[in-house]
Amino acid sequence: MANFFKWLPRMSKQSSTSLKSPLDNASTRSPSPHLVQSLNSVATSSVNSPKQMSSTFPINVSSSDSARWNKLYDVCICHSEGDLEFVEQMVSYLESQPEHFRCFLQLRDATPGGAIVSELCEAVQNSHCWVLLITSRFLQDPWCVYQMHQALMEAPMANGRIIPVLKDIEHRDYPRELKCIYYINVTVLEKGFRLVKETVMRYLRDLCQNAHRST
Repeated sequence: MANFFKWLPRMSKQSSTSLKSPLDNASTRSPSPHLVQSLNSVATSSVNSPKQMSSTFPINVSSSDSARWNKLYDVCICHSEGDLEFVEQMVSYLESQPEHFRCFLQLRDATPGGAIVSELCEAVQNSHCWVLLITSRFLQDPWCVYQMHQALMEAPMANGRIIPVLKDIEHRDYPRELKCIYYINVTVLEKGFRLVKETVMRYLRDLCQNAHRST
């Protein structure tokens, strides 16, 4: 053991001089022609790589080949009939944006004569995101709770697809099924609508970016 401690300082001195970056000796000797050629080829390939180039440019979620068009709607609005006026304002805001969000509004877009349960399930399945307008009426409406559960079944980990929007209720009334998901508390309409828009856009960008990388 004593010999080990005598040997240790010498080892550390040697390691302090030997553990250098290869660049430390670059000025003392010229690189080989093969190394220069390899570095040039790597640099050229990295510049010309389509994936490398695409990462420097934002993805256009509205392009014709975008993964956005894999579903009929960008966002499905789940709400109580008593909150229809507020929801119509939100939908009007989203659909008037430059991105022209495709919204599903049950009383407007459901097929006449269609079964309510079937229409609700299809709307949830055919939408990228779901806005849950959580009010006291929503919590008392079995159809709203049913839609919420359908959305949770489609995306149990949320992943930005479920967007709870609280209006005129306290935090203690927030559904326990959504406790692991952040919500938007609407106090100022324009700000609340803008946050909904930004959340939907964030999900669509991530969706299109991931789809682009996999191609």
